[in-house]
Amino acid sequence: MNKSKINYIIDFLALMSFLIAAVSGLAIKFFMPSGVRQGRFQEFLGIQKGAWSQIHDWFGILLIIFVAIHLILHRDW
Repeated sequence: MNKSKINYIIDFLALMSFLIAAVSGLAIKFFMPSGVRQGRFQEFLGIQKGAWSQIHDWFGILLIIFVAIHLILHRDW
């Protein structure tokens, strides 16, 4: 596999990680406010707040990894 194809794949994965982290962060911030108990676990789109938080955290970590790989691939530039 050539370097440009690897770069494309890494950039695409970084973009997807960013979008998922951004959407999950917006869902946590605007649709599930903290400190509000509704008599049940808070949900948005059928997913509980704890799961949204884990999705946000893991895809944030993946984004950091993909950006680091991207920077390594472009170190000569």
